[in-house]
Amino acid sequence: MTGQDINIPSVVAEVRAAFEAYEEALLANRLAALDRAFWDAEATVRYGVAENLYGAGTIARYRRQCEPVPASRRLLNTVITTYGADAATVSTQFRNGDSQQLGRQMQTWIRFEDGWKVVAAHVSVDLATLE
Repeated sequence: MTGQDINIPSVVAEVRAAFEAYEEALLANRLAALDRAFWDAEATVRYGVAENLYGAGTIARYRRQCEPVPASRRLLNTVITTYGADAATVSTQFRNGDSQQLGRQMQTWIRFEDGWKVVAAHVSVDLATLE
């Protein structure tokens, strides 16, 4: 891979659109859309603030049990980096409402025949910002 393969503008735009669709589904708690955003495989992993989820089915079941993300969620410092035409990472920070607590989220996205999918995700809280 060369430097020319990093952040190809058209690929960045595709990943941005997929990530924004995911974020819209997250805020609206559209579970079917969230399920479709993740690779439907046992190898898919999502580490959350208080949970470790292995497999797309486990992630989907978790979504149906957890509290929905508040509509007040706001993203900060989102960075999309693409590697060639078929792999990307999306890193972002977030705040919910007026809270000063800062959350962090990283996702690895891979292009499959049916579109971009999250294959790994990690959500955490910046402990320095706990109130």
